[in-house]
Amino acid sequence: MKPVKRSKFRLWAGKQYFTYRRYWAWMKKRGGIARTLSPEPLRYSVFTHQTPLKRQLKDVDMWYQHHKVINLRLAVRHLDGLLIRPGETLSYWRSIGRPTRRKGYVDGMVLFYGGFKAGVGGGLCQLSNLIYWMTLHTPLEVKERHRHSYDIFPDANRTQPFGSGATCAYNYLDLQIYNPTNDTYQLSVYVSEEDLIGEWRSSAAPLHRYEVYEREHRITQEVWGGYARHNVIGRKVFNREGERIRDEWITENHALMMYSPLLAEQGSVTP
Repeated sequence: MKPVKRSKFRLWAGKQYFTYRRYWAWMKKRGGIARTLSPEPLRYSVFTHQTPLKRQLKDVDMWYQHHKVINLRLAVRHLDGLLIRPGETLSYWRSIGRPTRRKGYVDGMVLFYGGFKAGVGGGLCQLSNLIYWMTLHTPLEVKERHRHSYDIFPDANRTQPFGSGATCAYNYLDLQIYNPTNDTYQLSVYVSEEDLIGEWRSSAAPLHRYEVYEREHRITQEVWGGYARHNVIGRKVFNREGERIRDEWITENHALMMYSPLLAEQGSVTP
């Protein structure tokens, strides 16, 4: 878990390699990607969630938050109403495309090797986090998801388990969701004045209810002197009668802590 320091050239070269490797993978696989946007909502609501747009983070200027809202408003246009038919896969970046200034994206917060910096399109992780969390409450399958390698901000008023989000970076850190069912699913996402709001809808009434939870949470002091945070995310599956029919392992998380675990929570929240 010890942080690895890499030169600027190594970071640049690595980004180029993984970016073009992803482009090549897209070229080889053209079919089965969800592309249809429908303004008509499907009949059944499966799961809804919302997260606040503006949060006061420790030692972070609020302009990052305001610019994030601009970027989110642009990105949701490419995902709101997206249909995922049986056998199709939602690709976060193939739907949104590359965020550029020409498209109207502005600098926002980008998490970078245990810290943060300004970057075009920054803040879109809030959208991928929302979609991932909602998907865990559906029968849809997460085919690709990347966890945060660093825990940057202390917890305060956390409503979701640590490590229940999905980081993103165009285009090599993608979020991909596959529909293994016989029903069509539809993603609804939009930005209100205060919140980012999302919903999964379906062409058929849901058969199950899901309860996502955390277990085995612990903080360890590493031999090199720093701290790391660990947990396991699982979910309980209930049928329509409310009976638990299975308990599933979802993922495990390991992240380097960029603050002392003894810090008081007051005054800081997770991004």
